[in-house]
Amino acid sequence: MSAAGAGWKPKHESLSAYLDDHLLGAETGVRLFGAARRTWAGSQYEQSFLDLEKEISGERDELEQLILTLGYRRSPFKQALAMAGAAAGRLGPLNPLSTGGGTSGQFELETLQAIVRAKECLWRTLLALAPHDYRFNVPRLKEVLEMAGRQQDTLARIMEETAPARFLTGPLPARS
Repeated sequence: MSAAGAGWKPKHESLSAYLDDHLLGAETGVRLFGAARRTWAGSQYEQSFLDLEKEISGERDELEQLILTLGYRRSPFKQALAMAGAAAGRLGPLNPLSTGGGTSGQFELETLQAIVRAKECLWRTLLALAPHDYRFNVPRLKEVLEMAGRQQDTLARIMEETAPARFLTGPLPARS
């Protein structure tokens, strides 16, 4: 029988744990995007990071609401991890001395892209489960999946536009 076959239903324990894992990741993502917004404050990318932080935060809240709507509860252990992560994040989320430049700036942009990619995988997984669970809002899942694509594009553009300043020392000679 294929996954699309009749009789498939959610394994609530597995789905609950999976969503809780993603919520823990989303909480970390919100902190890291907030740190990126502060790092890039005053730059031409400030508004992009402000928009990304708001979107990521909203998606985190939406995921938390979905967990409650499905009747699942947060793992106390993962809640404690989230609180510990928040405390550590206030001390220095990824690189406390980050300026957006150098190799640390490149790594931070790549990390943010990885966070968005993981979130994109979540939405794709829920879309794959939606035919078997009426509680998923398919149009909304498609919207947040598209939003993840736009977020990836924004981060990739910033990374590509700022990489030369991180790794090159001056104008390259023209090729003949």
